[in-house]
Amino acid sequence: MKVTLPDKREIEIFGNKTYHELLTEYNPGLLKHTIAIKDGDNIYDLSRNITEAKTISPITFDSKEGKEVFWHSTAHLLAQAVKRLYPESQLTFGPVADHGPGFFYYDIFLPEKTFSDNDLLNIEKEMNNIREEALPISRHVINRTEAIEQFKIMGEHFKAQIISEIPEASEITIYKQGDFQDLCRGPHVYNTAQLGNFKLTALSGAYWKGDASNPMLQRIYGVSFPTEKELKAYLFKIEEAKNRDHRKLGKELDLFSFHEEAPGMPFYHPKGTQLFNILQSYIRKECEKRGYDELKTPTVLSEVLWQKSGHYDNFSHNMYFTNVEEKSYAIKPMNCPGSTLVYKESMKSYRDLPLRLAELGLVHRHELSGVLHGLFRVRAFTQDDAHIFCTVDQLAIEIEAAIQFTIDVYKKFGFEKYKLFIATRPQKSMGSDEIWNRATQTLAQSLEKLGLDYALKEGEGAFYGPKIEFNIEDCLERNWQLGTIQVDFSMPERFELEYTGSDGNKHRPVMIHRAILGSLERFMGILLEHYAGKLPFWLSPVQISILTLGEGVINYAEEIKGLLKNADMRIIIDNKNEKIGYKIREWNQTKVNYAVVIGEKEKTNRTISLRKRSSKDTIEVPIADLVSYLINDEKKLP
Repeated sequence: MKVTLPDKREIEIFGNKTYHELLTEYNPGLLKHTIAIKDGDNIYDLSRNITEAKTISPITFDSKEGKEVFWHSTAHLLAQAVKRLYPESQLTFGPVADHGPGFFYYDIFLPEKTFSDNDLLNIEKEMNNIREEALPISRHVINRTEAIEQFKIMGEHFKAQIISEIPEASEITIYKQGDFQDLCRGPHVYNTAQLGNFKLTALSGAYWKGDASNPMLQRIYGVSFPTEKELKAYLFKIEEAKNRDHRKLGKELDLFSFHEEAPGMPFYHPKGTQLFNILQSYIRKECEKRGYDELKTPTVLSEVLWQKSGHYDNFSHNMYFTNVEEKSYAIKPMNCPGSTLVYKESMKSYRDLPLRLAELGLVHRHELSGVLHGLFRVRAFTQDDAHIFCTVDQLAIEIEAAIQFTIDVYKKFGFEKYKLFIATRPQKSMGSDEIWNRATQTLAQSLEKLGLDYALKEGEGAFYGPKIEFNIEDCLERNWQLGTIQVDFSMPERFELEYTGSDGNKHRPVMIHRAILGSLERFMGILLEHYAGKLPFWLSPVQISILTLGEGVINYAEEIKGLLKNADMRIIIDNKNEKIGYKIREWNQTKVNYAVVIGEKEKTNRTISLRKRSSKDTIEVPIADLVSYLINDEKKLP
């Protein structure tokens, strides 16, 4: 058969030959960095026999596909080490997970033992032993019935169950490395020697298939890289992320807390409430500039409404319910159905559209206790929702405006890098193929018109429509999924929404669901970690601390406080009977932007000694110039 090599040479090969053998013979220099091979549209192991060669190209770690192969191969290395050290353990799933505490993980059933940090070190040592053995990794096709029986004999009952749920016509493949084998689609690296730089990073619990009625599993997370330099750089980021953990900062800065009396629901302290209100006020003003009207809908609504909207059938497992006077109600998990009722209150004309309705709505969603995580995963949160009702002709313009609005907001908060995705129809959804295709095409065309690149997330749309997802990148190069823009033809149909067109006939509007900050709670957590608690001046709940030297200057401190408050600045006075060195250290820990130090000298001269958070220098500023100095100083910042 003929095959085109990466250097564009076309050669003819005869008999059985693997991709590894092909590169060894014709281009051995590529093998150092090649993880797998792309042949046409397919990705294969280097150890695979060539059967239908086209144009081949190397898959390296620099590509998304290469990372996935490398990380999943390391997950198998982890699993093999666990099985050697704990033969009685059972393996379940070990996927790639390019977020959270690791790039891969493996869920393991081992009820008689709870893994510790010391156990992770022992597992790492065994992984290194296996790596040094340079075990070849090979793919094998196996009969489905034989595979089930084989894994049962091995004591891998979870794997046997997984295989039994695979459709009978499907090909079953296993991968072997030495005495270890695992159910897997692949592909994998050529041998274990390629997996030399890894670290197990975290432990957590997870229920089998995410169901609390199923056995509890132990999840081991890890990261891996081709070089030690890359691993060390990433581990430094992990350590920095620990220092920036918003839960730690929330406690240190006295912003919020969590309590058993309301698990997964944040309690905002005065400073945290101030920050929350700043976020609300900002997004509210930006909506006003762009022609949005704000509304407020009830938190508890009839179960009948949620059945009509489709949320009950698709989302009831995440909802809270209650009974009032023998009628069933639900605490809203989303704001959208309420806005449709407001829309229906009066007959709309095409002249009334687009109608942009914004709502900072508190919603509640049931999350399993095991996945709750500070402000990132809560059961009660506020969304900066908006629902835009428009004609089909207005749809593209409104989507483009929402995209630009979202980008402008992220830049304001210091997020310059982002990735865009279109999430397509999930398996569990409502509406016809025609309206889904139409909605998806409109989203794609809007992004293309604005010159924005995007990728697809197949099957990850909302149950009522496709969506654009915004993934921002923080200072540690972590990606966070935030804003969404969703096109919905289904809900206007379900609620029989109408407007009178220019032709005098009744027409159905299109509904756009739009959120930018998403959950204000989660966004607050992201901000705290991005800035390590050192928030920009305009965002800080406390911008200035006035540090007094002696009781004789308290009235002067109050005068300065009043001056700054009149300029809409947020100030606290530290009147404690402590030395100034102690007060400066405490001010540094609170991460307040400025310290205003006043003693008898400053009081006499009508000045203040000003110190900026990012500097150890102190400057003298006349009190009359203080407000203008602070305003101009902040304008210099990016």
